[in-house]
Amino acid sequence: MKKGFDNDKYLIMQSEHIRERISKFGDKLYLEFGGKLFDDYHASRVLPGFEPDAKLQMLLQLKDQAEIVIVINAADIEKNKIRGDLGITYDVDVRRLMKEFSDRGLYVGSVVMTHYSGQGSADLFKKRLEKKGVKVYLHYMIDGYPNNIPLIVSDDGFGKNDYIETTRPLVVITAPGPGSGKMATCLSQLYHDNKRGVKAGYAKFETFPIWNIPLKHPINLAYEAATADLNDINMIDPFHLEAYGETTVNYNRDIEIFPVLSAIFERIYGECIYKSPTDMGVNMAGNCIVDDEACCEASKAEIIRRYYTTMNRVVNEEATENEAYKIELIMKQAKITTDDRPVTIAANERAAKLGVPTAAIELSDHHIITSKTTDLLGASAALLLNALKYLGNVDHDTHLISPDAIEPIQELKVRYLGGKNPRLHTDEVLIALSLAALTDKNAKAAITQLPKLRGCQVHTSVMLSEVDIKTFKRLGVDLTCEPVRKFKTTY
Repeated sequence: MKKGFDNDKYLIMQSEHIRERISKFGDKLYLEFGGKLFDDYHASRVLPGFEPDAKLQMLLQLKDQAEIVIVINAADIEKNKIRGDLGITYDVDVRRLMKEFSDRGLYVGSVVMTHYSGQGSADLFKKRLEKKGVKVYLHYMIDGYPNNIPLIVSDDGFGKNDYIETTRPLVVITAPGPGSGKMATCLSQLYHDNKRGVKAGYAKFETFPIWNIPLKHPINLAYEAATADLNDINMIDPFHLEAYGETTVNYNRDIEIFPVLSAIFERIYGECIYKSPTDMGVNMAGNCIVDDEACCEASKAEIIRRYYTTMNRVVNEEATENEAYKIELIMKQAKITTDDRPVTIAANERAAKLGVPTAAIELSDHHIITSKTTDLLGASAALLLNALKYLGNVDHDTHLISPDAIEPIQELKVRYLGGKNPRLHTDEVLIALSLAALTDKNAKAAITQLPKLRGCQVHTSVMLSEVDIKTFKRLGVDLTCEPVRKFKTTY
């Protein structure tokens, strides 16, 4: 994909901007960190050139000044809330994050449990962390939060919360997911610091929406598509427009909460330190776009992928039709359809012609390869072999895996393991290919091409099994599927 974003410039500019913000607040800044610190693949897809770990790399440039506080909602511990992308509970993810940060040389100062009300699971989690020498602080529910400002900004509100002892000028507040209480944790600290005579500051770091590009720019529309389940809506920041006469973009939740935040700041400091939600942000991503056209094309492709993901979730009863309607509206605003994705057309046209499940892949040279379901292989497994043959300069009619080698695997699946589908999945065909590569030069030439699949586009005419979806994800392939089940069940 053509580069549209200067990652090196971003690392320098973003870290310098955060240092500048620290200096404005008596050398103490609480930075609410939104989005993913690790593996931010959405950003890397819509901003070609953005490295998935760019935000982490940026923090590493500030590691001598920064400490990290991880926030988790005690209620999420009690109900075993799970991160959808990783399939692990929030409390497990806190431990994962601590290790990931520490392994990279970042200092994790403590963990804060918000919304604490004596939950048994939270108490056990606290004891486990403290046994490992981790400082754990408790923050409590406040009646009427966030609107009962006199109570919130008092000894019976923020005053009840534990004060988080920090030692460095930049305190990064992060969490396993939304609803953890990051902003409230920052505000509580400002209250306590102010009582101690420390004039600390607050800022917010989220990559999207990008404030200094147009409201309906495809990058910002792609963010709306990505958060359709949260019902986030990009808006012109009315407070910024009134204060400065400048049009900037923010999103509905920050705009809706700003009057409350402003009142809380006034209660703590005697004045509001910010005139708008945009003022609170420290995001420099918009200044590092070097090819707007490349980013537009990448973002439009992302919107189409999000559409298919949502439609698949609707079929699986994991999402509402309203989410699908929202993304359809976003597609109209971006003036795109599913036909703007070449592999979609290729897979669907072949499926209509053959009457069997098919798949298509667009390689980095824009060459499109297709496949179909056969007696031996599913369409996805066949697609991988066809693509690897092309990349490895192996003749298309050459068998990389002997049919005689596939049949025993099929017998194992059906006769001994109770499977109903004898065809090989993507993971199984890759294992078979790796074994063939021990003795066959063509198989060896093909399997060494696997890294070249990263970033390629794939579409299938039917929904895939979880096994195939995970395999494509591990290969770094951008996958979409028609919202059609392979086998229809009648109840």
